Amino acid sequence: MGSTKLHAIRISVETQFIDEKSSVEHNRYFFSYTVTISNDGLIPAQLVSRHWIITDANEESFEVKGLGVVGEQPLIQPHESYTYTSGTEINTPVGSMHGTYQMINEDGTSFDAEIPMFILSMPRTLH
Repeated sequence: MGSTKLHAIRISVETQFIDEKSSVEHNRYFFSYTVTISNDGLIPAQLVSRHWIITDANEESFEVKGLGVVGEQPLIQPHESYTYTSGTEINTPVGSMHGTYQMINEDGTSFDAEIPMFILSMPRTLH
């Protein structure tokens, strides 16, 4: 049986510690993250909203929900990608993020695209 999917969203993330926006002495660590959302499916899919779970090294988590990403709700065509950069601040030099994008196909079908967990890490803090 073939496994061709109408919607197949692949998400990759690159992170960067932003020293000039951070204040180590005040336990404020700022990270940027660049997300690439690729549509490996057969039909266009629009990113409608996001749900992030951000956790610091003290296991303190907070959630971020909202429409779109960076003010946009991109329609991603099959075999195309959408990339954006955003940022977050946590209280420890190491943390993690994961979540979901709420998507809708051109036929009106809603589905969640899972954002795999990734690490936020100030340089020279992981051993």
